[in-house]
Amino acid sequence: AARMSAIAGLKVGAGLVTIAAPTEALAANSAHLTAIMLHAIDDAAALKGWLQDTRLQTFVLGPGFGIGKKARKFVSLLRDRHLVLDADGISSFRDDPQTLFDLFKGEPRLVLTPHDGEFARLFPDIAADEKAGKVDKALAAAGRANAAIVYKGADTVIASPDGRALININAPVWLATAGSGDVLAGIIGGLLAQGVPAFEAAAAAVWLHGEAGHRAGKGLTAEDLAAHVLPF
Repeated sequence: AARMSAIAGLKVGAGLVTIAAPTEALAANSAHLTAIMLHAIDDAAALKGWLQDTRLQTFVLGPGFGIGKKARKFVSLLRDRHLVLDADGISSFRDDPQTLFDLFKGEPRLVLTPHDGEFARLFPDIAADEKAGKVDKALAAAGRANAAIVYKGADTVIASPDGRALININAPVWLATAGSGDVLAGIIGGLLAQGVPAFEAAAAAVWLHGEAGHRAGKGLTAEDLAAHVLPF
């Protein structure tokens, strides 16, 4: 998952992408990668030390990470950076989503990429509102989290805390394959790394993700999808 996300970020134009992983995972990652850099991060202390390098401004956290305390601690350390929170990263805050939202005040720099189940974990009351449509729910979530929301599905909605919202219609049905979301998270991160604001990065990434799906064609795998991502 991390490798597919990283490759997508590099393909969309990030320039330099590093996978930060436990020491025990470095050999496996190295065997499958060439242009992607690797950095050993075993715990929060190691991440805190690495973040002394102020050039590190954009992160994707979640794909293949694992759910729990470690993810929450890492997110707290990344609160002043641009962050795409996906998959396990989202689910790690299901018991206390407000803690996540409180970390990211000011200029929106957080992008959340939930599917229906993950959306309900972070925003249970909004998800349960039977009178609200998907756009209304995404906008309410964006306002609460002060984040760009990519509410995934066949009709993915991208919402901003300032009230803007878009519905993507560029996604072929065969995008619904394992690992597709990891690729999307990497595309968003790659655009954020190039200075694109959170909402615009999320919206452009969803469209580019759909385009990659069209180019890869029916029967694609997530690896195929990442290979068909084009620069922004």
